[in-house]
Amino acid sequence: MHMPDDAGGQVTELLQNWKQGDENALRDLLPLVYKELRRLAHYHLQSERPDHTLQSTALVHEAYLRMMGPQPVQFQNRAHFIAVASRLMRQVLVDYARERRAGKRDGGCRITLECLDALPVNEDAELLALDDALDELSRIDERQAKIVEMKFFGGLSAPDISQVLGLSRATVDRDWATARVWLHRQMSRTALP
Repeated sequence: MHMPDDAGGQVTELLQNWKQGDENALRDLLPLVYKELRRLAHYHLQSERPDHTLQSTALVHEAYLRMMGPQPVQFQNRAHFIAVASRLMRQVLVDYARERRAGKRDGGCRITLECLDALPVNEDAELLALDDALDELSRIDERQAKIVEMKFFGGLSAPDISQVLGLSRATVDRDWATARVWLHRQMSRTALP
């Protein structure tokens, strides 16, 4: 998924105005990014189980509520806004998976991730294992963890990630390749027999 350009910097300008206290800027911003947020939510939900109780609209709203919570995020630009929204959608889905898993007596199923190129996560246990592995990766290499989150959970392309993080495309590609190998190894260790 490629992030649409911020035509004329309108979204970035509204984010800056909101950051400076203009509450009307947020009202003007929402119609400009809502369609993109729904597309991002749809992308996240594609890898979820078919009977998931959240729909795209609900996922957008849950993420939005977290974004605008007691300590709203200070966004730098449109790319940063989308990256934060994607991370919050991931957190919403992980929280739902934890709640669902806690409701089961045995709490689990077999974790199988054949290939981290596409990172298919179809079961709650797989999503939780990936979340735990990403938390561990962020303690080891925060930049690699951010790249995985943006690519897998946000559906951002390498050029978009490069823009958000201020890195070269080669660095993003190299970190993505390294992180995939590390995640595969880490998740293989935690897989149930």
